[in-house]
Amino acid sequence: MNLQSERLVLKEVSLEDLKNIHLLHSIPEVDEFNTLGIPENLDTTRKIVQVMIDAQKIVPQKSYTWNIFLKESNDFIGLAGMNISHDKYRTGEIYYKLMPVHWKKGYATEVSKRLIKYGFEDFKLHRIEAGVATENKNSINVIKKSGMTYEGLRRKILPIRGKWVDNFEYAIVEDDIIN
Repeated sequence: MNLQSERLVLKEVSLEDLKNIHLLHSIPEVDEFNTLGIPENLDTTRKIVQVMIDAQKIVPQKSYTWNIFLKESNDFIGLAGMNISHDKYRTGEIYYKLMPVHWKKGYATEVSKRLIKYGFEDFKLHRIEAGVATENKNSINVIKKSGMTYEGLRRKILPIRGKWVDNFEYAIVEDDIIN
C-alpha cells in the first residue's frame, strides 16, 4: 500500500529499509520526543522493523508504517504511520518523524494531511487522532496546520528517557472535512 502527495511518496516498510530507519531512530533530535529511544544497535532496529512488517500480514491490517521519500530525488526523509481500530468507533491515529535536515519545509504537514485524507476516504474512518508531547512545538504546529483540533491533556503518559511526559491530544472528525 503506497501513497503519494504533491512532493512525497510513502512506501510501506521492508527489511531493505533497515539502515535508513536505524539512522533516523539514532538521531538525538528525532528521539527528543520519541518513546522508542535510540536503538542500541542494528539488531534492535531490525526487531522494530520486523514488527512493522509482521503487521502488514494481519487481516484486516491495523498498523501501517511507511517510509517517506522525496518524489523528485527518491531520497529517504522519514517515517509515517497509522493505526486503525477497525471497530464501531472507526478511529485512526497517525504519526510521523523526519530527518532534521527536512524539518520546517512543510513535509510533515503534507504527510499528515495525506494520512488524514487516506484515513477518511479509503478506510471510511470517523475520527483521526494524533498525540504530541507538550514541549514539541514544531509537531504541535504541524498538527494544527493539518486541521486537527486540540482536545485535551494526558498527564505523564509518555515514557521518554526515564521521565513521564505530558501529552496533548488532537483529533479531526469526518464532519470537519469540507468537500
